Amino acid sequence: MRAIQAASLSSIDEYRSVELPMPIPGPTEVRIRIAACGVGYVDALVALGRYQVKPPLPHVPGGEVAGWIDAVGSDVASLAVGDRVLAQARGGFCEYAIVAATSVRRIPDRMRFDQAAGFRINYVTALHGLRDRARLQAGETLLVIGAAGGTGSAAVQIGKLLGARVVGVASTAEKRELARRYGADITLDRDVDGWRDRLRAAVPDGLDVVFDPACGSLMQPAFRSLRWGGRHLVVGFVSGEIPALPVNLPLLKGAALVGVDYRQFADVFEREQAGRELEELLGWVEDGRLDPPAGRVFPFDQPREALTFALSGEGVAKTVFEVAAA
Repeated sequence: MRAIQAASLSSIDEYRSVELPMPIPGPTEVRIRIAACGVGYVDALVALGRYQVKPPLPHVPGGEVAGWIDAVGSDVASLAVGDRVLAQARGGFCEYAIVAATSVRRIPDRMRFDQAAGFRINYVTALHGLRDRARLQAGETLLVIGAAGGTGSAAVQIGKLLGARVVGVASTAEKRELARRYGADITLDRDVDGWRDRLRAAVPDGLDVVFDPACGSLMQPAFRSLRWGGRHLVVGFVSGEIPALPVNLPLLKGAALVGVDYRQFADVFEREQAGRELEELLGWVEDGRLDPPAGRVFPFDQPREALTFALSGEGVAKTVFEVAAA
């Protein structure tokens, strides 16, 4: 099978097409013929060895895949060849992947592979963050920074489904228009100068929850705009910075700074809960309550371009690496 692989994490230019043996599933595993692989900012960091968890070498990028089950292990009874599924794989930039059957979920008929490939991490992160960690309530005001990005667009949609008034922050007019399409009631730019004044004019009564995948220059102004009892969710550091927050601010506002880490939630501490939330989200897709967008699609012969674009933070929704046409 074809795969995109690198023997070194020194540069994106190290990634190239190679031929690997066809993998064989074990008794509790399935083999997936991959149609598409989601490519997020973290995937690009991992590909360059810049993430907190470094992969073994040689490395095949990506891990969030969608496609068709191609073979099943002898002990797998709940899945069948031909099922349309999404899954977590060890390397998604390849034609076939072996995954544990327990990590696989069938996708609704109405869901495309480009949507499914970027769904699990972004949408479980948004639901877990907003409902479990922030305890977002109907009628509260939610600010989403990076509202057209992968986790940001998911948070806008989930926030609306949970009954919040959503303020979406995005860098360009085009991205703010997308945030409105995703469900944002109000949109704002992200220019720091005068930003709190513009926010106060749009939302005079302040914020209850901030969903922040960037943690950049707007972190402090957003935290200062929280009402008493507000919650600021730290979701990631797409800005490339790790900012400081004066500790008197949580005290003065009775507010909380709350971490949201998908990897530890879903892979380490609360796997069953993460699985239940993924099933719930797929149910919302199936009944039409949720229609996730897909980002820019890169063909199989452009792996380096896909990783570079994901690293840039310029895209909307989640970037997709297309392995096979659906």
